[in-house]
Amino acid sequence: MNDPVVWLQWILIAGIIASSVFSVINSFRSRRSKDANQRALYAAKMNISMGVMLILIAFIQMFVYTGSTLRVIVGAVFMLLGLFNIFAGIRNRSVIRTVMERNAAGKQR
Repeated sequence: MNDPVVWLQWILIAGIIASSVFSVINSFRSRRSKDANQRALYAAKMNISMGVMLILIAFIQMFVYTGSTLRVIVGAVFMLLGLFNIFAGIRNRSVIRTVMERNAAGKQR
């Protein structure tokens, strides 16, 4: 159990479980929300969580197991999908925050 690879694997698995839980929670919140802005905000948070999960899966594929060509290709695809999800989630979150701030400022006038 003193092997650093085993510790890395358990840390990555814990991260995958945590990001999966956050993704499921934000998915339920997104589907149950009545307000369209809140729904979009929860969907953006879900995208970010899924992106983190995909990147952690890619790390497991690329670094923990012995490197075969197929494993590296699958890891690279997961890495690209994860990066895209994080980018899209952050961008959508910032756009929705701006819209929500404009709506709040418009209601105060």
